[in-house]
Amino acid sequence: MDSVTPETLGDAGHEKQNPFTQVPIEITISVGKARPTVKELLQLGPEAVLPLDKKIEDPVELFVGDRLIARGVLEEMEGQQKGQLAVRLTEVADLQNGL
Repeated sequence: MDSVTPETLGDAGHEKQNPFTQVPIEITISVGKARPTVKELLQLGPEAVLPLDKKIEDPVELFVGDRLIARGVLEEMEGQQKGQLAVRLTEVADLQNGL
């Protein structure tokens, strides 16, 4: 019989936690898309500016694989992590029903 610890208890405290909840995932943050022609792409170099289809104040989108899971705004972290980029979530998908 497995021992019960706080880490193995679920939210209700009566069942084991799903071990897959401990698996790290990668979230991709999309700030916009660019659609240059092949000719324009070949001409890119240092200091080139590639316009995106979004404005700086538009929300960013968070994806797991190709599934949109949330939207948010870009922020700069404070304190010891000053200068670190972060996302403040403004909308979150219903993740309890599966990714």
